[in-house]
Amino acid sequence: MSVRDGAQASPQSPLNQIPEVHDKTIDDIDKLDVEKQAEIETADNSRETSSTPSPAASIHREDGKTIVSFSDGDPLNPYNWSQTKKIYVVLASIFMVFNSTIGSSIASGATEETSRYFNVTNQAQLVLPVSIYLIGYVLGPLVFAPMSETYGRKIVMIGTFVVFTAFTLGCALAPSFAGLIVFRFLTGVGSSTPISVVGGIYADIYSTPRARGLVITLFMAATTWGPLIGPIASGFVSVVSWRWSYWVLLIIAGATWPFLLFMPETYGPVILERKAKKLRKETGDESIVAPSELQTRDFHELVVVVLMRPIRMFCTEAIVLTTCLYLSVIYGIFYIFFQAYPVVFGGVYGFNAGETGLTFLPIGVGSVIATGVYLAWNDYYEKALRKSPPPQWTKVEEYARLPLACFGGPLFVISLFWLGWTARADIHWIVPTLSALPFGIGFLLIFMGELNYVVDAYEVFAASAMGAASSSRSIFGVVLPFAAKPMYERLGIAWACTLLAFLSMIMAAVPFIFIKYGGQIRANSKFCQELKQKKEAKELKDREVRERRVSRQQLEDDIEKHA
Repeated sequence: MSVRDGAQASPQSPLNQIPEVHDKTIDDIDKLDVEKQAEIETADNSRETSSTPSPAASIHREDGKTIVSFSDGDPLNPYNWSQTKKIYVVLASIFMVFNSTIGSSIASGATEETSRYFNVTNQAQLVLPVSIYLIGYVLGPLVFAPMSETYGRKIVMIGTFVVFTAFTLGCALAPSFAGLIVFRFLTGVGSSTPISVVGGIYADIYSTPRARGLVITLFMAATTWGPLIGPIASGFVSVVSWRWSYWVLLIIAGATWPFLLFMPETYGPVILERKAKKLRKETGDESIVAPSELQTRDFHELVVVVLMRPIRMFCTEAIVLTTCLYLSVIYGIFYIFFQAYPVVFGGVYGFNAGETGLTFLPIGVGSVIATGVYLAWNDYYEKALRKSPPPQWTKVEEYARLPLACFGGPLFVISLFWLGWTARADIHWIVPTLSALPFGIGFLLIFMGELNYVVDAYEVFAASAMGAASSSRSIFGVVLPFAAKPMYERLGIAWACTLLAFLSMIMAAVPFIFIKYGGQIRANSKFCQELKQKKEAKELKDREVRERRVSRQQLEDDIEKHA
């Protein structure tokens, strides 16, 4: 840890301009937001130190402010944590994601028992226990993702997991169907944080795209397996009571709490705030501050700048907008299947709820295969980069991630045609069941390619960008399942799946468009260009600091030699 020169922020500094958002246009707010956040992030990783040693840090004072920053090899810097500590954070985050995603589908396997217990026969109402949960996915990330970029990851994760756990208990004890729906909505709000924040956590602790890509892949596999476990578990335990579906979810949440409580804070600005606070207490020097403490925080800024950031990115960033639309379509189709599979396998083949739940397993197997495909592609790409000279295509940033989505899109489309035209009584049930295999491969490859591309493009704003993606796709996850049974009943299984396949086919063009025009799109992005400029400025400054250190060391060596 170092404490470096921190001349008090000038009136022109972005740290002092953001609160005046009422006088700014949207473009101004976006630009200042990027400048402010990038300034904080780059200051966190400053390598400049002074020649005045201290047991806790090096201290350099000018203009009345002393700014705390990470020094070379600082163990407090999440990038420098041990591999064991990083793996713990990765696993704890995945457990959180499992809770969230299992909760999203846990009600689907208990529909019949819930219907009988509460005497509810309206099909639209019976979709609500699943869909209302996803409304929480819509609202939560818009608040919690940007809050995690202001107040830290852990406090937001713990606060929302308290809500998730408490209202899961409420679902298990719900006295009425209306009460169950309200509790499911609040549970969904509490569960929404991991989906949007975990990408930011991984960006906090891994500095290279390769490492981030690998852990994001594990995260996406968890988001795929979680919803698949839900209907299987509830399909079998609901024969005892529909309440047992929620008791099982509560047990899983209880087992996850120890991992969350011992997970360290990963967000650099918050770590430095705590370090600055500790130094102020130890030294009595109130001029010691963290970079993020130089910004003025008020309610107006919180609402207009921080909480509105995912919405601004969705509306003004072409990469975020088109990625959100593509992921929303395939995510909505995924959740349509929780209503369609009982029609297909229950109606055509006479499966019960537990057996229907098992037909989702090939999707999970497909996600495992997709993980292998990702690793193979990543290895191929890294080998190409190491060639001398590297092939021309490796210089195009879009080729690092998007070919996965280009491969996954057609597989996803094929799987829908496969399911629609083989789900007939004269064809064995295993044939339509196996259509879920390319569905799982395509689904995860699309998510891995698109989300990794977004995380790499927006870096310090990864949580907000993923929050926008999470909210938008959850809207589709809420709305489309209501149309599932009417659509399948009116069009029939074959043509209903065909309609979804054609919609997916249109959206599958998105990664191909990014590969061809992605460079131009990023060149017109305020967020991407500002972050690129800040990063280049920081690299130049770091290089100058290293050169000064080498020169100083050579001078000291010469003096010692002639002494």
